[in-house]
Amino acid sequence: MSSPLVQLRGVQKSYDGTTLVVRHLDLDIHEGEFLTMLGPSGSGKTTTLMMLAGFETATHGEIVFDGRPIHRLAPEARNIGMVFQSYALFPHMTVAENVGFPLSVRKVGRADAAARITQALAMVGLQGYEDRRPAQLSGGQQQRVAVARALVFEPRLVLMDEPLSALDKQLREQMQYEIKALQRRLGVTVVYVTHDQTEALTMSDRVAVFNAGVIQQLDTPERLYERPANAFVAGFIGENNRLVGTVVSRDGDRCTVRLDDGRTGAEGGGAGVALQARAIACDGPGSRTTLSLRPERVRLNPPEGLCDTVVPAVVKDLTYLGDHLRLRVLAFGDRELVTKLPNASSRRAVAAGDSIHIGWRADDCHALDVPA
Repeated sequence: MSSPLVQLRGVQKSYDGTTLVVRHLDLDIHEGEFLTMLGPSGSGKTTTLMMLAGFETATHGEIVFDGRPIHRLAPEARNIGMVFQSYALFPHMTVAENVGFPLSVRKVGRADAAARITQALAMVGLQGYEDRRPAQLSGGQQQRVAVARALVFEPRLVLMDEPLSALDKQLREQMQYEIKALQRRLGVTVVYVTHDQTEALTMSDRVAVFNAGVIQQLDTPERLYERPANAFVAGFIGENNRLVGTVVSRDGDRCTVRLDDGRTGAEGGGAGVALQARAIACDGPGSRTTLSLRPERVRLNPPEGLCDTVVPAVVKDLTYLGDHLRLRVLAFGDRELVTKLPNASSRRAVAAGDSIHIGWRADDCHALDVPA
């Protein structure tokens, strides 16, 4: 396998000499991939992107691009495209002048520049807009100009810092697919920063989930959702039911967990029902654990034998969300869990106050760490 296009080795960043915003970051970015840095505000993702771009300097460690250390190179010497959150278009310049600005900085000849500008605008569907000013464009069109400007000098790496956050939901979703399709067609490597989990899952080949300056998990969107490495990732990616308890026993990748009230479960008659789970990030008997269970994995009145755990519950309320119903139910006494039902017909099978049973498979219930 060829060497990664970008390598970050032991990278740290501190602004005050004491607090580390990025902590000993090791990351390989492969040529042609779409890698997203995802995390809450202050998690270190944007700082990492700015160090790649050259707008911030690493306090410690090394950044290598195409086999060459770049952590001491100025931004303009890195040959990296950049799309900013604010688009950063020059208001006094036309669309063509904005797109051509990186070419003028690089002293590209006039004829060659004109051809590249035409090609870049065609890539983003803005032929005929060459003479307009940014103020004459919609938000989506301005975004396309910013993307064209980042691609016009044919960089091997393009960095994008929350470029869709200012757009409305429908346009943002449209642009997600357009940017991903363009990246695939050109084969360019993209590093993308967002705090929007849906955006990350939609666009990425891999996602690096950041928290407190550390990558919590680096994986494909599917594995992040289906096999979160810890409780933070499980809670940050998608909706998630959480039950905290103590490991009673462990056998390989399976464990049994007792909830905090001392029970391993409950039935109508009060007899115990073991809560079995897949042991992902938990220790042996006596250790604390968070059980993570996706709402869509919780079955309503499951047929006998389908689920490893089945418990009684009461429907607290339900919400109609078009393609599905979202139910909040009370189980194990007063614990609230969420489940989702596909809205296959207008007839609702349950109502608030109904007594039901819910169930799930052990493989869908993940025993993880307990966040500090």
